[in-house]
Amino acid sequence: MTTLTAFAPLLRLWGRFVTLLEALQPAAQLGARLYVAQVFFMSGLTKIHDWDTTLALFADEYKVPLLSPPVAAVMGTAGELVLPVLLLLGLGGRFAALGLFVVNAVAVVSLQEIAPAALQQHMFWGSLLLALVLWGPGKWSLDRLIAPRL
Repeated sequence: MTTLTAFAPLLRLWGRFVTLLEALQPAAQLGARLYVAQVFFMSGLTKIHDWDTTLALFADEYKVPLLSPPVAAVMGTAGELVLPVLLLLGLGGRFAALGLFVVNAVAVVSLQEIAPAALQQHMFWGSLLLALVLWGPGKWSLDRLIAPRL
């Protein structure tokens, strides 16, 4: 018996395991979309709930490069309210994920001091968003339903 033949049952088992993992990908992509969309949408709602405080934060604490504080506040808040909805639906999923990735990166860069735990959260969100940019929103998305018709 050759060495390869001895490993054949293990290779078949591994193949079944990989098939199972691939079957779970749409659920994982949907879970990532739901989680990240909720985080950013809730942040956007907080900003519009008290606009005066939001403007003060962008003027005093967030130092967004190249933009005035009012413009940065409007753009950031709009991004946090619109892009998560698109991401959740999987409509323009890669565009929405890339947009939120930029919003996330700007948030990290614009804070003069960021706590290590907060930085870890931003890195986690960024990694989920980057995965959605690279692999798309998945089979359970409006992009997947619409694409064949275009």
